[in-house]
Amino acid sequence: MQKQIHKAKKSLGQNFLKGEFALRKIIEAGEIKKSDVILEIGPGRGALTNKLLETRCKVLAIEKDGELCEFLKIKFEKEILSGQLNLILGDILKWEIGNYKFSNYKVIANIPYNITGAILKKFLTAEHQPELMVLMIQHEVAQRIVAQNKKESLLSISVKAYGEPKMVMKVDKRYFSPQPKVNSAIIAIKNISRDKLVNLLSTWDVDKPAGRQVDEIRFWEIVKAGFAHKRKKLSSNLKQICQSKALADFGNKRAENLTLADWVELASSEGMEKSLLSE
Repeated sequence: MQKQIHKAKKSLGQNFLKGEFALRKIIEAGEIKKSDVILEIGPGRGALTNKLLETRCKVLAIEKDGELCEFLKIKFEKEILSGQLNLILGDILKWEIGNYKFSNYKVIANIPYNITGAILKKFLTAEHQPELMVLMIQHEVAQRIVAQNKKESLLSISVKAYGEPKMVMKVDKRYFSPQPKVNSAIIAIKNISRDKLVNLLSTWDVDKPAGRQVDEIRFWEIVKAGFAHKRKKLSSNLKQICQSKALADFGNKRAENLTLADWVELASSEGMEKSLLSE
């Protein structure tokens, strides 16, 4: 008889999803095809893993908990032997997707909430990005990512620079074991592209002179400085690092009021002005 694992480890941020409806919604949002390769982060007791395998796709599951990994080896012995499931004991933040030879993949997971930001950064800025991410995350964080209150954040701009986030549904905390203190949400990030931000920066206002471009590093310097003091206006936050005339248009606003397109205009205008001054 298979050993039953009951106690979640708080140190690993383990809260196991048990809501059938939420599991189905994750699968629907993943738009999974038989030919897909799915990366699952923290499969836990395998509830989502089982739903993924039912779609007949291939699953690459990374589990940090050695005890759970042994549990999953027994639970999914057939799928592991067939090659449909590749179960790996490891830390997702140290693991490299580039070591695996497949052209496209999707990330679909109920992730530990304490590493949400690190996971988003790792995969959205990776050289080999997923084409889609469907994640169960803290509801409040999901609201920030999609800017549900119409106020942007450094997190929301960082996600929108590389993909298109959408809130799929809110998930009540009672659908987890053990029950966390916060509610959760399923979020989908579609059309992920490493080139999205670069293309936005290089094609902004094509009628203006060549040299208007600003590199990605400079763009993020400006954005991070803008959000450094959220209650201050941009004219105050950016006066030391940004000389763009476009700042006159946005200076009386706070960072939370600017869209991704606004930040691109602000940064690209600065790049154009510096180029014209150097001619």
